[in-house]
Amino acid sequence: MEQAPAPEGLPPSLRFLKGLVTVLTLTMIVGVITVVGVLVTRMPQSFASAPVGPTLPAAIVLPEGARAQAVTFGAGWVAVVTQNDRILIYSTAGALRQEVTLLPQ
Repeated sequence: MEQAPAPEGLPPSLRFLKGLVTVLTLTMIVGVITVVGVLVTRMPQSFASAPVGPTLPAAIVLPEGARAQAVTFGAGWVAVVTQNDRILIYSTAGALRQEVTLLPQ
């Protein structure tokens, strides 16, 4: 009885393709590790330097009969838009600085 011939191995084109896939896999692994490393090292710094939020006054007293419809914040001021078409601008301490009346349409 004859013995079966020993397998020869992969053809050259498949061996080349196997090498390319191996190199691509290693490149992807290094890329993912690099991206994760950059996110971990850089993100805490950007969150620490970002502003926390607007500074709110302890209390804002609206004029009699005014009801707030919207609020917006700026550097050193807070604006309250009322339902009766007025914009009330307050300081960050809560004092009324300016009142703007919107013209009816």
